[in-house]
Amino acid sequence: MSSPVLLVASRGGSDDLVHLAADAAGGAELRGVAAFGGTPRALARLLVACARRVGATRIVLESSRRAAEVAAYVAHDLDAGILADVLRVRRDGDVLVGEKRELGGTWDVTCSVAGPVVVLARPAAWDGPVPDVGWLTVEEFEAAEADVRAAAGEGAAIGRDVEPVSIDAHDVEGVALASAAVVVAGGRGLEGDLTPVRALADALGGAVGATRDIVEEEWIGPEAMVGQTGTMIAPRLYVGAGLSGAPHHMLGMRAAETIVAVNLDPEAPIMEVADLAVVGDAAAILTEAAELVRERRGR
Repeated sequence: MSSPVLLVASRGGSDDLVHLAADAAGGAELRGVAAFGGTPRALARLLVACARRVGATRIVLESSRRAAEVAAYVAHDLDAGILADVLRVRRDGDVLVGEKRELGGTWDVTCSVAGPVVVLARPAAWDGPVPDVGWLTVEEFEAAEADVRAAAGEGAAIGRDVEPVSIDAHDVEGVALASAAVVVAGGRGLEGDLTPVRALADALGGAVGATRDIVEEEWIGPEAMVGQTGTMIAPRLYVGAGLSGAPHHMLGMRAAETIVAVNLDPEAPIMEVADLAVVGDAAAILTEAAELVRERRGR
């Protein structure tokens, strides 16, 4: 039997991440730990201790700047490779293969690591029941903490585990942007009023996204920014309303399976890449669409 996979659940974890970790396990045991806080180095020491306690040689984290730093320390300590920003993974014997998109979603890239590996995942949306996770027991976690203290001294700072009730994430806009199956994003064409964007996102059970310019205008917080220096997304459905499609933004959303663009300008760059381009007033169209969705769903 292959060694277990250790899933690291943070405050931003998602069911999609569990699905990806289960694929990384490929039938092997899937263990989980909820760990966050502390410095990246301290958290990495704790994760290494947890991995050694349960015999895991593959560790899965949701990709972020902080997670990338943690992953680098973990990979160093475990002499492991790294698969970064992967949308999906699959097992091929002892090799773990990751799939990702580069150059604004125009290239599909496959990368692989044989042996121990740390996976930084930007999981695509999944269907189906959530796989079972064997969360570390209190005894196992306390033993891992003791391992860290023994190696670094009693004064060493370490992360702290909490037993998760659920790892469904809810940010200030409702649904976690990075792992949402549906994203509705707004731009400057909405003239500061994102109510229609929020209404459609809520009706579809999706997340709210935004362009860099309206984040800089403080119409919405930076956690909603989609783009090269914001959040890279790969939803099943992306709706871009009142935005032109600046390169920075397009790099962040071109991995979407279906792209819908709503804009008064038929020549806007986003209209060229859209699967469905709607020319018209974005606020009015989104408001009407939200009402129709609610009617159909009886909400």
